[in-house]
Amino acid sequence: MILSEPAATRPNPAPPMARSSTGISPGRASAGGEAGTYGVVLVVDDVPDNLAVLHDALDESGYTVLVASSGEAALSRAAQSRPDIVLLDACMPGMDGFEVARRLKADPATAGIPIVFMTGLTGTEHLVEAFAAGGADYVTKPIRPREVLARMAAHLATAQVQRQARNALDAFGHATMAVEAARGRCVWQTALARRLVGEFYPDEVGAGEALPPEVQAWVARESLRRRAGAEPAGLTVRRGPRRLHLNLHAVDPDALGDGHWLIVLRVADDSTAVEALVHGLDLTAREAEVMLWVARGKTNRDIGDILGTSPRTVHKHLEHVFRKLGVETRTAAVSVAMSRVAALAPPSSAATGGPAPAASPASPV
Repeated sequence: MILSEPAATRPNPAPPMARSSTGISPGRASAGGEAGTYGVVLVVDDVPDNLAVLHDALDESGYTVLVASSGEAALSRAAQSRPDIVLLDACMPGMDGFEVARRLKADPATAGIPIVFMTGLTGTEHLVEAFAAGGADYVTKPIRPREVLARMAAHLATAQVQRQARNALDAFGHATMAVEAARGRCVWQTALARRLVGEFYPDEVGAGEALPPEVQAWVARESLRRRAGAEPAGLTVRRGPRRLHLNLHAVDPDALGDGHWLIVLRVADDSTAVEALVHGLDLTAREAEVMLWVARGKTNRDIGDILGTSPRTVHKHLEHVFRKLGVETRTAAVSVAMSRVAALAPPSSAATGGPAPAASPASPV
């Protein structure tokens, strides 16, 4: 069926097709008697004849059709109805298709919807612009309905698999995001990933999909290292006792496109260990933080960088810790702390984001 803007009905319209939990509308039964799976299609074109041709072909094939005749109407329709795919005319008066695509991709709610451009422009620069704006594919005018249907089916299948994977990650509480390195933008992210990024970068996350500058720089640097054959290094962001670890993983270009990467986020909180050190060793909160990082094999300079203070101040705190514990070396202090405080984990790559060097028995303050 067709839904135009404003909603118009044809004589004796068929009832709306119910949408499944995956967002794909169940369509008519196939010739073999097995139910086919169809989607909701938003067709955007300012030429009524083009809309009519596409509507007839899509409706006959079992799709639910939404129509918009301008860029502004297309954005409104997409935000309200969340179609499964968009067929988008590249050249329209006012807001053209390229700008519509950029805005759809900038909104996390619509960023995952595949866009197929319809264009009479076949020059290389126009095709490059279409893909740069976020298009997944394009068809040339005059429109050949069978070609459009074939291309749509392929992109709908891919989008459905991606959506199911994202839903599974969300359901199991994973913090994961897919990013495009060249543009420093997030393509999609789970709810937990969005929350963690917002908590650790409260002043740097605005509307749209742009990554915080620190994360953008890290993705750009480490994606180049990965292409050169090196293993990418992780990023650790510290906010008080909490740490956010980000790790970069390569993905199949066929799944997300070339130049896309997967980021897995993991948060760690030192509050429990610091509190245990305060009560177990009678330390101040700052002394406990210093002792925690000494136990994790960090130098005074490292600890100063982590806590935002100078190595000399760290040295003074350690002198107080040594006096309270009745020891003279870092190794002895770590030994006493671990024997008295069960919550103090031994040095590990999981806790520090990297291998923890062992302290020398004679290590001074």
